[in-house]
Amino acid sequence: MKRNIVKGIGLTAMCFFAMITSASAQSFHQLTANDFWGTPRANAGGVVAYTNCTIDYRYQARREGGGYRLNFNIRLILNNNKSWLDKSRVSTPQQMTEILKHEQGHYTIAFLEQQELLRIVSRTRFSNNYNYEAMSIFNRIDAKYKQLNADYDEDTVHMTDRKQQHSWDMYFQQKLRFLPGDTES
Repeated sequence: MKRNIVKGIGLTAMCFFAMITSASAQSFHQLTANDFWGTPRANAGGVVAYTNCTIDYRYQARREGGGYRLNFNIRLILNNNKSWLDKSRVSTPQQMTEILKHEQGHYTIAFLEQQELLRIVSRTRFSNNYNYEAMSIFNRIDAKYKQLNADYDEDTVHMTDRKQQHSWDMYFQQKLRFLPGDTES
């Protein structure tokens, strides 16, 4: 089974998430200005950067006992060609650092979503209706992280509220620090 789900996220950086599959852990990526290869949009409504991520998932089902065990492959992909940063609107190294930090938050949310998907599906026994059950899990978790992205941009006012941005930065550090290591199935 292969499936793509796309979700949009606003910001000084926006993330789009799509889904396809693998139950193997993936290392966290620290964003740099070199990750943004796309052409900035002229009518971006004040947005300085846009981050495009895909959560790619696939699975194979095998009968196990009275149910099914699904072997997932879930990858997080940073789509560099679709991600952009309007460098003409960045006037200082400090401003670039702040923009990248905010964008990193969107990438971190996508990474946390991928890790939660890996953790949940690796612990789930599925019935004969595994396609529906797997999609329900993906939809539920995706909705949670879509809302988290919206809250992030709203709370930080797209990074311009530095106090809230700092609070979110600390939140992300804690989430990453205490991320369970058992994401493999």
